[in-house]
Amino acid sequence: MSMIDSRTQVLLIDDDPHLRQALSQTLDLAGLKVSTLADAHGVAARIERDWPGVVVSDIRMPGIDGLQLLQQLQEQDPELPVLLITGHGDVPLAVQAMRAGAYDFLEKPFASDDLLDSVRRALALRRLVLDNRSLRMALADRHTLSARLVGQSPAMLRLREQIGALAGINSDVLILGETGAGKEVVARALHDLSSRRNGPFVAINAGALAESVVESELFGHEQGAFTGAQKRRIGKFEFANGGTLFLDEIESMSLDVQVKLLRLLQERVVERLGGNQLIPLDIRVIAATKEDLRLAADQGRFRADLYYRLNVAPLRIPALRERGEDALLLFQYFAEAASSRHNLTERHLQPVQRAALLRHPWPGNVRELQNAAERFALGLELDLDLQPQVAMPREESSDSGLNAQVEAFERSLISAELSRSHSSLRSLAEALGVPRKTLHDKLRKHGLNFADAGGSSPGSLD
Repeated sequence: MSMIDSRTQVLLIDDDPHLRQALSQTLDLAGLKVSTLADAHGVAARIERDWPGVVVSDIRMPGIDGLQLLQQLQEQDPELPVLLITGHGDVPLAVQAMRAGAYDFLEKPFASDDLLDSVRRALALRRLVLDNRSLRMALADRHTLSARLVGQSPAMLRLREQIGALAGINSDVLILGETGAGKEVVARALHDLSSRRNGPFVAINAGALAESVVESELFGHEQGAFTGAQKRRIGKFEFANGGTLFLDEIESMSLDVQVKLLRLLQERVVERLGGNQLIPLDIRVIAATKEDLRLAADQGRFRADLYYRLNVAPLRIPALRERGEDALLLFQYFAEAASSRHNLTERHLQPVQRAALLRHPWPGNVRELQNAAERFALGLELDLDLQPQVAMPREESSDSGLNAQVEAFERSLISAELSRSHSSLRSLAEALGVPRKTLHDKLRKHGLNFADAGGSSPGSLD
């Protein structure tokens, strides 16, 4: 028995062929992918637990009726939306079914718009449920890469693959990434997935160390090595022996310190300040930088030999603006965590807010997004450009009436969605939740051009 196609958005079950055909055409014209069945026999076994669609079923059917189907589907996945179609005499049964977990019921005869509205709301809920489920499954195991590095963009998939390949070897690693991109998270993942996981993980930010203490902090010193050195100090490199040392902002180190670091990397020994003993080290060094070290070397600000020594296994962390809808997934995770931490009711993003999150360049990357999600959970403003910047005709700009404001808001939402990548007018219509014909008319009405956004001409409904 074959599974329901994962591309199917609506599974329609009704033993009346005429009603089944009419409802199928309604859903199809709205741009929804529909599969139809004449009975509910074996349906539950054909639906995978994480199937991304919704079920629309008549209640009165021979064999397995809609209520029995609901019970079977609830046992398999209680969060799968099931919409029931009922005659007038079956309304009490439908109310009972909703108490048992049905998403909605429609009493015959019902308008096509009522069906479409209910199905679209159910699909939106299903997407949210599956996103949350996927995220929680990933976070259940704190040692998995998908738990630490949340995201499904191609750039993040490649990064996780690279980390998995490098984690099992002892080669030093150079992590490249902008401020707030998660360089320490990547370094910790490399350590925890390696054979050194039971050894120490020592993180130090070279940019936060004063020039006068950086050598003592890194390499240690003997008693009396300099004024104020009243006792021996074990440096960070020595302290990390048997484990991993993460050295962030390596570009901020002076050239003199870089010379000592190069020797340490080549010979795997450390000599404390004021001492004569060479102490062998068994460490892995993970360095990180937000600068182009090759350029810094060409400009004389960074030693070229140290750059080539570090650049054996480079890892580049993509900026958040390069990760597409990962921003929404991360925002949701951070907002939910903040709501739970502060014992607050979870808030949900509005379409215009989602569009703003995707448009925002995130110069502070994940760190900036986490702060924005915290503010959102606390009920504060997102402090982003939430309204798409749309130039309105002059005659409309002076009209503050309700119709003009509604028109402007509608145009801004469509314009915001146009700024995202869509392969066809159909996909744009699905994202906005409107029929293709309606979207086609609205594009012409507002003077918007799908082709300008990288798609086909609005003259085609494809």
